[in-house]
Amino acid sequence: MTRRKALRKGLATAVGMAATAYIRGGASALLAEGDIAPGEREAMAEVATSFMKKYNVSGLSVAIARAGHFVYQQPFGMADRQAGKRLTSSHLFRIASVTKPITSVAIFTLIEQGRLRLNDRIFGKSAVLGTDYGTPPYKQYVTDITLEHLLTHTCGGWQNDGSDPMFRFPKMDHAQLISWTLDHEALTHRPGEHWAYSNFGYCVLGRVIEKTTRQPYRDFVRESILARCGINCMRIAGNTLRERAPNEVIYYGQGGEDPYDMNVERMDSHGGWLATPSDLVRFLTHVDGFATISNILRKETIKVMTEPCSANSGYAKGWLVNSARNWWHNGSLPGSTTIMVRTSSGFCWAALTNTRSYSGNIGGDLDQMVWEMVHKIKSWQPA
Repeated sequence: MTRRKALRKGLATAVGMAATAYIRGGASALLAEGDIAPGEREAMAEVATSFMKKYNVSGLSVAIARAGHFVYQQPFGMADRQAGKRLTSSHLFRIASVTKPITSVAIFTLIEQGRLRLNDRIFGKSAVLGTDYGTPPYKQYVTDITLEHLLTHTCGGWQNDGSDPMFRFPKMDHAQLISWTLDHEALTHRPGEHWAYSNFGYCVLGRVIEKTTRQPYRDFVRESILARCGINCMRIAGNTLRERAPNEVIYYGQGGEDPYDMNVERMDSHGGWLATPSDLVRFLTHVDGFATISNILRKETIKVMTEPCSANSGYAKGWLVNSARNWWHNGSLPGSTTIMVRTSSGFCWAALTNTRSYSGNIGGDLDQMVWEMVHKIKSWQPA
């Protein structure tokens, strides 16, 4: 399966001088300028601005690391058009489903600690969540769902389509929504046999983390994952414009979409985080499996996490993958198009925008945009 096909199958989806930094244990120390010639930097900017023009993107922010060094951090455009505020590298964006690899790393942290196993059942007597949600006896296949099924989107249903539970009943909290779904939405396949992208499955994983750690999902992730990567400004997004975080961009809907008319906070473990591109790059460099930076998971754990599942060779456990050993995830919400990538050649990058368009393929083109930017540098070999 090609990288493009995996993306399409997987998901519904001014030039300045960039400081170079070395990422060690999450700390960043400024070093000399990267090996980018002025003409190459201009060429990178032309690729970015062409993408922005095509999709009417107000703000785009990009960060790239190579072998553990930040080699490019560049914002383009506006964080807030009405207020005339230009985008900076420190502005926060909703990252949408780029959240899923973060949740996966949290789960694998608990597996390494011996507190969870991939074959743990999720619902029913003696399962991780027991009968905390819904009304037993459960519908067909529900008690067969394991942790691995949720991580790989093979639970047998609850997929991201027109009936996605995560975009229904916005006034329900997690417990109410999970209980309603268990009681009313039957699974259509035996767990493990069929791949169908499931935001709801990753919502359940958030509750697995909470039940196992006895902490709110956001607190465990910030303390046990993000802090270990040197990330301290990420947070779960609010829903409305009034709930916008300090230094968060304004989102712009297209085609009648309203970015402030959904329960993003309830999406915490499948699509709720706010971050800068450099935050995401720091996270990547701590789980990329390379020796340049100390990883927060063991090598063998990372291997299991990024092995393709049997039902979809383009998806592992929270990560899109391909035969070139590149790992990535993209994200899409009203007002947000996002991507982060780890390449087998030692690059980690992220690109975030504050809009979404249905004209063309904005998600695929955002992915292609960064690859084209990286290929503008003659001394780099992104593979």
